[in-house]
Amino acid sequence: MWLFLAFVGVPLIEIALFIQVGGALGLAPTLLIVVLTAILGTYLVRNQGRIALGNLQRSFSELNDPTEPLAHGAMILFSGALLLTPGFFTDAVGFALLVPPVREAVFRFLRGRVQVRSFSMGSTHRAEPHRSGPEDVIDGEFVEVDPEKRPTHRPSGWTKH
Repeated sequence: MWLFLAFVGVPLIEIALFIQVGGALGLAPTLLIVVLTAILGTYLVRNQGRIALGNLQRSFSELNDPTEPLAHGAMILFSGALLLTPGFFTDAVGFALLVPPVREAVFRFLRGRVQVRSFSMGSTHRAEPHRSGPEDVIDGEFVEVDPEKRPTHRPSGWTKH
């Protein structure tokens, strides 16, 4: 139901805002604002994306939990899609998601609603060399292949034998 409301509500909000802003400013300034916000949004998403990628790489190299950097990266990606979508409401939400404190608040909100059962990086025990013994069992399936059949007639021009 929430998805249905989003697909119906967001376009209605955008149409209403286009009518209001277009009536107040005129057609050309309204279209110019839409194009400029897309250009500015692309620039900001690129910069924030680089920062998020650096944070993600650092969390992997330090063997920290990558959940938060991944969530920030996903929100930046989502904000980029919103900023490229023409409209004032989607631009406002997209620009808001580019602000790190807003992303942190969204992450805290979502983390409270999503439950992660377990997380581990790397192995917690030392790997010992495997020694083969009589207790090792290898389970497999096989198919018996018949020997190659020889043709009983001369090859035609249509087949290769």
